[in-house]
Amino acid sequence: MKKLIILAFLFASSIASVQADVWVNGYFNSYGTWIQGHYRTSPDSSFSNNYSSWGNTNPYTGQRGYKRCSSYWGCN
Repeated sequence: MKKLIILAFLFASSIASVQADVWVNGYFNSYGTWIQGHYRTSPDSSFSNNYSSWGNTNPYTGQRGYKRCSSYWGCN
């Protein structure tokens, strides 16, 4: 039983590590406004695993996701 629990933990840990956060350096946008550096989710083709998606919460700011799935976003 212990081996099964350990294997389940290792499997879950490996899945959790697939989605890592990425640091985005600060930059000036096209209007000359400074955008402060921040973390974001790893880029991929999924809508639902982003901090701004409905039902998610940004762990760095506490802000709740506000974007709802629509045909524009692809909803995968």
